[in-house]
Amino acid sequence: MTPMGNDTPGGRDLGAAAVGLQVRVTERRWTRRILVEATVNHGVEAVFPYLADPLRWHDFAPAVAFRRQIDPGPPEIGTRWMATDRIGPFRIHFTDRLEEIDENRRVVWLSSAPWNARVEYECAAAHEKTHVRADYEGDLSDSLRWQVGWMPVWGWHRILAGDFRRLDRLLTLQARAAGWWEPRPAQARDG
Repeated sequence: MTPMGNDTPGGRDLGAAAVGLQVRVTERRWTRRILVEATVNHGVEAVFPYLADPLRWHDFAPAVAFRRQIDPGPPEIGTRWMATDRIGPFRIHFTDRLEEIDENRRVVWLSSAPWNARVEYECAAAHEKTHVRADYEGDLSDSLRWQVGWMPVWGWHRILAGDFRRLDRLLTLQARAAGWWEPRPAQARDG
């Protein structure tokens, strides 16, 4: 697979409605490659654990229906998860495997058929925010070709970019909830 840029045949920059999102899409017959660049308004220490733990993905990615670790012990490179995604009325069963991890910087996941995908999340701290570069690439196979192969590329990137908006919203709600229980200064209580 070749790197993608502005001069990639078939690739183009697509503006997104959300501030801080840039999406590039390249499509071959059954290959989908989508690059999402998003800014999440929380520190990398809060964002990265969600990208590195398949058991948390359902919290912000609605397509994730199920994940369960297959291999015993703590997750490490090579650890596998039994996986089910829900795309419309279809349930897609496959295996995810942790390929690479550099804590709070980068994580790479491989998914078996029918996705046949590689997903790489790169995180960079940007003040109190996190810039995430998510690179999704996969070759649809089997029944997935007729189940979702018809979906236009803008539909794919809209779904994937939306995951980062939902992650930002989730982390904001968690931060607000944590602040709710913190003691307020005496001036604020008595004022």
